[in-house]
Amino acid sequence: MCAKPVKKEPRQVETTGHQWDGIEELNNPLPRWWVWVFYATIVWGIGYTVAYPAWPLLTEATPGLLGASTRADVAAEIAAVDAANADIKAKLVATDLNAIQADADLAAFAERAGAAVFRTNCATCHGSGAAGFEGKGYPNLLDDDWLWGGTMEDIHLTITHGIRNTTDPDARYSQMPAFGTDGTLDEVQVAQVAEHVLALSGQEHDATVAAAGATLFVDTGCNGCHMDDGTGDRMLGAPNLTDAIWLYGGSREAIIQTVTFARFGVMPDWSKRLTEDEIRAVAFYVHGRGGGE
Repeated sequence: MCAKPVKKEPRQVETTGHQWDGIEELNNPLPRWWVWVFYATIVWGIGYTVAYPAWPLLTEATPGLLGASTRADVAAEIAAVDAANADIKAKLVATDLNAIQADADLAAFAERAGAAVFRTNCATCHGSGAAGFEGKGYPNLLDDDWLWGGTMEDIHLTITHGIRNTTDPDARYSQMPAFGTDGTLDEVQVAQVAEHVLALSGQEHDATVAAAGATLFVDTGCNGCHMDDGTGDRMLGAPNLTDAIWLYGGSREAIIQTVTFARFGVMPDWSKRLTEDEIRAVAFYVHGRGGGE
C-alpha cells in the first residue's frame, strides 16, 4: 500500500505592515544572488572613486590614484593634430591671401579649417549655412552684397578687427544718425525720406512724397554716406539702397524704423580669439561661399 503524500502547508510570509486598499506588502527576502551583486557594486563604486577623479573639491576634483584625465587626453589629441598641421598652417600664414586658391592642397585645408572655425564661432550670427538672419542685422554671406567690401583683404580685415566694437581700436567704424529721435526730422519728414528710399530701390511708392524725401535725403546729409544715387559707400559700411538686399528689412515700416532710430550693428574682433591661420582659413571660407570679389 502506497503512503499517502503529506500535504505541506504553504510558508507564511510576514508582511511589512504596509497596506493599500486592502492589499498587504509581503516582506519576502531578496534573492541571495541579487544581494551579492548589490554588495559588489558598492565595492566597485568605492574602488572607482579611489582610482579615478570623482569627488568635487573647491577648485578641482580628487585626481584619483591612476591620474586619469579626459581633459588631458583631449588636450593631447589637439596638440597632436596641431603638430601634424603645423607646416601647412605656417604655409597658410605665409601665403598671400589671393594665392591660396592656386595651391590645391592649401586651398583644401583652408576650406575645411575655415568651415570648422565658421561653425564654431560665426554660425551663431550668420547661420550654419552663412545665410544670416533676415531682418535682424546679421548679413547674408552667400550673396554678392558686401557692406565693407568682399575681397579677401576686406574680409580678412573685417574678421580680424570687427565692426563698431569697443575692444579693438582698429575696428571698422561708422554711425548712422537717429534722424527721428535726435530732432533732425519729424514723423512726416521721416516718412518722406522712407518713401524716397522705396523709390531708390524700385519698390512701390508715392511719387509726390518721395520727391519731398529726395530733397531731405540731400539736406540731412544722407547722401554723404549713401551717395546721391543711393548706391552706398563701402568705406563707411553704408548700404546700397538701390538693390533688393536689406540687412534690417526693406518694407516701408522697417525703413521708417531705421531712419527714426538708426542702426548700429556690432561684430567682435576675432584677433584675440583666433590665430592668424584660423582667421585666414575662415576668410577664405567666407570668400568662397558666394559673391567673393
